[in-house]
Amino acid sequence: MKLSSIATLIGADFSGVDVEIESMNTLKDANSNELSFVANAKYVKDIASSNAAAIIVDEKTKEYVPEGCVALVVEAPYWQMAVASAKFAPALEDYDSPKAIVGEGTIVSPKAEIANGARVGKNCTIMAGVYIGSNAVVGNNTILYPNVVLYRDCKIGSDCIIHAGTALGSDGFGFASDKMGMHKKIYHNGNVVIEDDVEIGSNTSVDRAVFGTTLIKQGSRLDNLIHIAHNCEIGEYSVLAGQTGLAGSSKLGRSSVFGAQSGVAGHLEIAPFNTFAARTGVTKTIKESGKVFAGFPFMDHKSWLKIQGKLSRLIK
Repeated sequence: MKLSSIATLIGADFSGVDVEIESMNTLKDANSNELSFVANAKYVKDIASSNAAAIIVDEKTKEYVPEGCVALVVEAPYWQMAVASAKFAPALEDYDSPKAIVGEGTIVSPKAEIANGARVGKNCTIMAGVYIGSNAVVGNNTILYPNVVLYRDCKIGSDCIIHAGTALGSDGFGFASDKMGMHKKIYHNGNVVIEDDVEIGSNTSVDRAVFGTTLIKQGSRLDNLIHIAHNCEIGEYSVLAGQTGLAGSSKLGRSSVFGAQSGVAGHLEIAPFNTFAARTGVTKTIKESGKVFAGFPFMDHKSWLKIQGKLSRLIK
């Protein structure tokens, strides 16, 4: 879209060079053909170094927009970002792309569906009920069990096993809300990337990113019934037990281990080689490595055991 058209769409005044905007992105990752936004004061510091062509801001933050970048000033930047996101959402299925490419030795059930533009590697097994979306990619030697769904533009590496009923690339739980409590959907226009040698259990959901990629790195193991929210990153060789949930933009370091029903709040970073007992609730960033945690709010595992011991003695 032309920048002037976006300004009209979101109700912002426009002056400056009317460039063509190709997509939307974060302040840090946006280029000179992309639109970004600021809806939280903690991101104001990133405005000056952003390469975005234009930034959706409010009256309080417009002064931080550097020269050469267009400030689109609105009353509610998050709401108007949601409005704009719909215009950059791709078609649900790309019927104009060439037929899917399937590698040598791959077995595809006649009850599976592979959309135009998709690519499946060699020696894969694609079972009944599987759907692989437009421009999605599956590597070599990968097994997709029945009813696995790989949404458009998402990628699975080689030597992976994805068990029945798992959905990779569905929209994250993202929406803007106004003063009257109404909600506006934020279209998630990023993707999901699963690297090589990853196994994911049944009925697990991995949400696509708003912008960029939700990433599960090489060698990770995910149990059944796990939820990975949009823009999360799971480090190499991490292990997540059943019913673990990660809120949006959580980042786990290498070889993180989470017991069943653990949870991580959004926008947190977990250092590598940490272990979390079942039902641990992580509420803030962890910079130390090699620790064991438990409880909610989380604490050192040994401290948690001492507290449980004292509590049990109190009620005797």
